[in-house]
Amino acid sequence: MAKVIFDVDRCKGCGLCTTACPKKIVLMAKDKINVKGYHPATVDEMDKCIGCAFCATICPDAVITVEK
Repeated sequence: MAKVIFDVDRCKGCGLCTTACPKKIVLMAKDKINVKGYHPATVDEMDKCIGCAFCATICPDAVITVEK
């Protein structure tokens, strides 16, 4: 099973990762705000992650790590 790890405090909430995910499981955490004042990206259904790392590839700030 793949695991997606976000450096939440570095995320600027651009949302590019949400558009890149083929499973549509990456979303912006509307109930959280990071130290920069943005809603960070998160994954609610980690068991559905296929480990493609498209989210990590498209992230302009390299805040996403995908472990397989």
